[in-house]
Amino acid sequence: MSDHWITATLLRRYKRFLADVQLPSGETVTVHCPNTGAMTGCMEPGATIWLSVSDNPKRKYSLTWELIETSAGNRICIHSARANKVVAAALADNNIPELMGYERHRREVKVEEGTRADFLLESPGRCVVEVKSVTLGLSDGYGAFPDAVSDRATRHVRELAKVVANGDRAVMILLAMHTGIQRIGPADSIDPVYGEAVRAAISEGVEVLAYGCEVSPDGIVLSGRLPFEPVLPSAVLDEI
Repeated sequence: MSDHWITATLLRRYKRFLADVQLPSGETVTVHCPNTGAMTGCMEPGATIWLSVSDNPKRKYSLTWELIETSAGNRICIHSARANKVVAAALADNNIPELMGYERHRREVKVEEGTRADFLLESPGRCVVEVKSVTLGLSDGYGAFPDAVSDRATRHVRELAKVVANGDRAVMILLAMHTGIQRIGPADSIDPVYGEAVRAAISEGVEVLAYGCEVSPDGIVLSGRLPFEPVLPSAVLDEI
């Protein structure tokens, strides 16, 4: 992975999908930002970032922003789509004990009309798995999701509850792509509807797993299980 990544200095992020960076040569270029969220705490001007390089001639921007190192020394993967790749590798290597024992793992599977699962684990039974990338780090090692109001995330939680109601297993994985996050919960001060949906889904049988990651230019891999707190302390949420 590191063979195709280069370092740069972040100047600014704008228009959601773009960022201006300074390369080691001193040249300023525009790169693709693969994160649609608010990216709170992930955009410190002057911070060291890592970019992946594409040789696809059809791409308008050949460089993609992948990681950032904060002034506190934490590394964050801002490329939210990488969360599913991390989980896929962990499932293949049996590194998620709670999800071991299934014979088949499929990705991006339509489980019913209008509902597509990040993962569908089968035999014995069926288990629908939804993955969320968590990058919003707060004090005392807390992390929160989402970092902006997300009707889509709320819909996904409610769809997981329907999966359970239909007799199958449903699991949401909150993946901390931020090395400073040691525990995770819903960001009620940003999206209280999402927080209520999560707690309702848990009461209906949806399982929530929180995991950390090792984040570096050499690779992003699943690390240990983290505590999940359905309600974060108000003092922590007030920071947002």
